[in-house]
Amino acid sequence: DTIKYNILLTGASFASSHNGWFEIGCRHLDARPINKAIGGEAIINTANRMIDGTLYSFEEFDNVDALGIMQVHNRDVSDESQLLSDYKDYTVPFDRSNYARAYDYVIKRYIAECYELRDNPKSKYYGTKLGKPAIIVLCTDWHDARITYNNSVRKLAAKWGFPLVEFDKYIGFSKNNPHPVTGKQQSLLYAKDDQTIEGTKYGWHPDRGEDKYIQQRMAAIFVELMKKVLPLK
Repeated sequence: DTIKYNILLTGASFASSHNGWFEIGCRHLDARPINKAIGGEAIINTANRMIDGTLYSFEEFDNVDALGIMQVHNRDVSDESQLLSDYKDYTVPFDRSNYARAYDYVIKRYIAECYELRDNPKSKYYGTKLGKPAIIVLCTDWHDARITYNNSVRKLAAKWGFPLVEFDKYIGFSKNNPHPVTGKQQSLLYAKDDQTIEGTKYGWHPDRGEDKYIQQRMAAIFVELMKKVLPLK
């Protein structure tokens, strides 16, 4: 068995296994992909699945080396005015009114659960000083049109010291420059549908499948970041 790592990904349609970038990336990292992304979900759903115990089993949690989050709705996920210091004080389950709180809950609860493994006799981290190292990796949207989300997730990553998969920075095109032939947003060439943000039409969901260029490019960006993050074994 050449598997060195287990990586769990939560997200929505951009992260689901229909895409391929996560699965390609995990192969190159000698990692087992545990893809929990579900189309149509949001960070609120991730938080609620933690609450009801359906995001991961204890065995999965104990063996996961890193948690990746690609919940990229174009919302502010770092609004400090909405946050409580103790994640246990939030009213649950979460509704779709507050993305920043749900992100805060997921982050704090995951870190807390990793630490608490030190006191769990069933865990391989039992008796250790820090429990399990809490590796959380955040992601931008796949291109740079979702300014509200991309800017706020950068703030969130900086706040916690989390690594960030900057798809928008390295994807190879920008909203600032339309295609020189079509005159339209370049993201449309790589997408199967479109979205309109502040009056401009952009690519929405990238073309899916491991044979697609855009998925392979996203995998490369993901791998490069994860190589800096995962502990060497």
